[in-house]
Amino acid sequence: MAFSSFFCHSPLPLKIDHLGQTKKSCGTVEKEQKFPFPIRSNGAQPELCNQSPLSQSRVKLIRDWSFIGGSRVAMKPKILRLVPFRKARRVYASWLPGSELASTAFTLGTTAVLPFYTLMVVAPKSELTKKCMESSVPYIGLGVLYAYLLHLSWTPETTGLIFASKYLLPELTSIGKMFSSEITLASAWIHLLVIDLYAARHVFLDGVENEIETRHSVSLCLFFCPIGVLTHVITKAMTKSSRENEHGLKKES
Repeated sequence: MAFSSFFCHSPLPLKIDHLGQTKKSCGTVEKEQKFPFPIRSNGAQPELCNQSPLSQSRVKLIRDWSFIGGSRVAMKPKILRLVPFRKARRVYASWLPGSELASTAFTLGTTAVLPFYTLMVVAPKSELTKKCMESSVPYIGLGVLYAYLLHLSWTPETTGLIFASKYLLPELTSIGKMFSSEITLASAWIHLLVIDLYAARHVFLDGVENEIETRHSVSLCLFFCPIGVLTHVITKAMTKSSRENEHGLKKES
């Protein structure tokens, strides 16, 4: 009893092998170690001496005391629960800027303006053509598409490319770099389509009001807008001169 009481109240954590010999104190108890007699720990939480950092189990001591058997130490491995690794959520975007979007916008804008040019060339005196050209619907739709493409193509470098010179004026090389992007090129094409259609509309309505032939000028506005406007101005001047000559001949006769 005295020998057992000595180990029960000993302040030093001892490590005892299966022969009952004491070894160097390390403050830990090996896993599955057996003792020839019951011992009592001093209240310190035991750990494995040679426990690996990647070990997934720890030792849990269960202490039981009685007057007959004294104190007993039972070691029960406690298995740690591993939290499953959760994969990072991926963000998917269904509508991203790219060559496909630029090609779609290019085709959509070109197809949208063709019916109006067809009406102005095929049926210039029709009421349907006049109502369609007086409407603002095509300009609103193309304007929204242009604003969307401009938003996608605008970068922090865009302002620097536009005002590249020391006089805050654009340069040809900087504009070439800016239009190297397909989204920027598509937005510029929509920009040209809107301006060309607006100019063709002005030519057509002016021709209806003054009874001037505009089909050739409208056709040129589709591909070469400045030339189409110039042609309309020349046609208008020639028509006016011809009418004045006819009116003068009628007076003379």
